[in-house]
Amino acid sequence: MSVQSITKRKTAPDIRARKGGEPIVMLTSYHAHTAALVDRYCDVILVGDSLGNVMHGFETTVPVTIEMMILQGSAVMRGSQHALVVVDMPFGSYEASREQAFHSAARILKETYCGAVKLEGGARMAETIAFLSERGIPVMGHIGLTPQSINTLGSFRAQGREEGAWGPIENDARAVAEAGAFSMVIEAVAEPLARRITETVAIPTIGIGASATCDGQVLVLEDMLGLWPRAPKFVRRYGNLRPMIEAAIEAYAIDVRSRSFPGPEHVYGMKANS
Repeated sequence: MSVQSITKRKTAPDIRARKGGEPIVMLTSYHAHTAALVDRYCDVILVGDSLGNVMHGFETTVPVTIEMMILQGSAVMRGSQHALVVVDMPFGSYEASREQAFHSAARILKETYCGAVKLEGGARMAETIAFLSERGIPVMGHIGLTPQSINTLGSFRAQGREEGAWGPIENDARAVAEAGAFSMVIEAVAEPLARRITETVAIPTIGIGASATCDGQVLVLEDMLGLWPRAPKFVRRYGNLRPMIEAAIEAYAIDVRSRSFPGPEHVYGMKANS
């Protein structure tokens, strides 16, 4: 009888238990090959609907479909082994009703084998979060700046910059936590507000442009690697790969045009015809 080693992935309860402990490391990925790299260092891999921007060139995440999310989510699951994989629920796949949200989330879990879904919205989505959680679907919340609402927000501006505007965002955080989410992303809010929310709610907060006071951090991989030229101002770039890739492509093109590209005689040891 053969014995197979089983690799245990992190689960939503594992991440929930990290509240107030070691900071949670989270990055986006949309491909099997980047997922394999990210998986070595991250607790959570987010298959974000930001793929609409960085992969497909959309101005916003609104055009992203559930089929896109399932396709890339499946790739990330194949490329990773250890991290909890969370797949974004795209705009239009969950807002109409609790039942619509359940069918969309169940489809994502069934077809990708991921461990959780993420949806945007605070108090207005609390009933939906509770409905999903009670039916076996782990949910990561997302409050503060919610990019899927760009057509009503008008711009990707930071939220809660003035203390007088904190109330609704704090209420969103409480509602998401009380509804049963296992964690929440806080995007583009002022540091004092992010700190207050993190100290108040019982689930981990994962910041993106929300200061180091959160229980963890997430960035878009292409932003932090310097691959995407339109990264938000708050992003710290840990690499600058775009010019390196351009230089490599240019060198390749020069080789081909100058006919100095290696031929079969170089690769296979064949002699060139005289």
